[in-house]
Formats: sequence, C-alpha cells, structure tokens
Amino acid sequence: MELVKDYFQKLLDLGVDYSPKLLVALLIYFIGIRIVRIFTRISKKMMIKRELDITLQYFLSSLINISLKVLLFILVIAQLGVQTSSFIAILGAASLAIGLSLQGSLANFAGGVLILIFKPFKVGDFIESVGVSGTVKVIGIFNTLLNTVDNQLAIVPNGKLSNDTIINYNGEETRRKNFVVGISYGSDIKKAKEILLTIAREHPKVLKDPEPVVFVAELGDSSVNLSLRIWAKNEDFWDVNFYLIEETKLRFDQAKIEIPFPQRVIHQAK
Repeated sequence: MELVKDYFQKLLDLGVDYSPKLLVALLIYFIGIRIVRIFTRISKKMMIKRELDITLQYFLSSLINISLKVLLFILVIAQLGVQTSSFIAILGAASLAIGLSLQGSLANFAGGVLILIFKPFKVGDFIESVGVSGTVKVIGIFNTLLNTVDNQLAIVPNGKLSNDTIINYNGEETRRKNFVVGISYGSDIKKAKEILLTIAREHPKVLKDPEPVVFVAELGDSSVNLSLRIWAKNEDFWDVNFYLIEETKLRFDQAKIEIPFPQRVIHQAK
C-alpha cells in the first residue's frame, strides 16, 4: 500500500507540475490552429485577387498551411519542456537527406514555381524550347505537357524549361511572316514584286497596318531572292502562310516568271 501511495503521490505531483504547462500548450494549440486557418484563408484570397494560376494557388496554400502547422507544433512541444534544438537538428538532417536524394525533382519543382509565378506562357500557347515545340496542354509543378503539331504528347521537365530560351509564338497578338521566293535572273523583278504585293493585299487576313512590303533580299548564285513581309493575327498566321506559297506559284506561272530549281544533266557514256 505504501508503494501504491508513493506512486500516486508522484503522479499527483507530476500532474500539478505539468498541468499549467499542458493547459498553456493546449491553449497555444487551439489558438494557433485558428490563426493558421485565418492566415491561410487570407493568403488564398490575396492569390485569387492577384489572379495567380490555380495550380500555384493550391500549392502555395498547402505550403503555407503545412509550414505554419510545423511552427505551431514546435511551439507546443517547447511549452511542454521538450528540447527543440535537437528536434530541429533532426528535422534539418532529414530535410538535407531528402533534398540530396531528390535533386532533380526539386529543380523541376522550383522551375514549375517560377513558371507559374512569372508566366512566360499559359495553357493554349504555342511555344518552342529545349528542342521541342507544341501547344501547352498542362502546366504542372514538375512537368509541362506539350501537344506537338503531329499530335504527340511531349513531357518537358520544368527545371530544363525554366533555364532554357522559350519562344512563345502567342506572346503577341500579331506575327510577321517573312516570305522569301527566288526568281531567275532573266525574270522581271518589278513585275514579280507587284505580283507579291497584290497577293498580300488581296488576302483579307493580311493586316493593312503595318502594310506589306517587298524588296530584293539577296542576289544568290542561281536566283534573285525577293522577300515579302506581311503581318497577320496569330490565329490567321498559318492560313496566310499556306495561301502565299500556293498563290505565288500559280501567279508566277501565269506571268511566265521562273522560279529556279536545281537541275542535273546526265551524260551517257559511249
């Protein structure tokens, strides 16, 4: 009985000693959880107001929420008398080990965050980078999915994408086409230039401002190269491009303007 009494007395003393710390720790926890929820809600509203990408909103909200909860956990165990220095050291060592084992994934993750923040392109844009070109289908945290012109799915790591040159063909509303065609040295240059300008001006999707221009770009080895520069909206660019190629050939044939092409003469040995 004496042993049981000593045990309960020690338990009672321990409860008396730790009950204030426990109550304060619980108070810190419940107040802290409420503050975390409020802060997370406010940060999410700010991101919506700034019109951040929905993927980035979800990721940043989760990151803020988890970080604040980890901080709250450290405050609670510190209130209970646990040595936080050793706990933080263990947490740091674990983070370092995980970081070293996931270097490539972390680089892709960082690249994805940069893309979502700075928005060099958006879903639906046609881009070219790291030797791949296509329409952006999905911008993920680790990878960006491109739909190539031949309807193949290209998965590009965000780490490489964020560190490489990106050409965004939809970055501007309009786009210039530099159409180069060669004519023979015996053809009428002025007539060829008039035909090219007429073709450009007749197409309704070729912009009037800036107006189409044509000039002699180069005196080549076997041709006089003419350059026609026109402007069109992004959505009309390829229609105009294919129209120029076909219509130039047809009208040059009608006007007897020769487009030189390589020829090979074969002599039969006697």
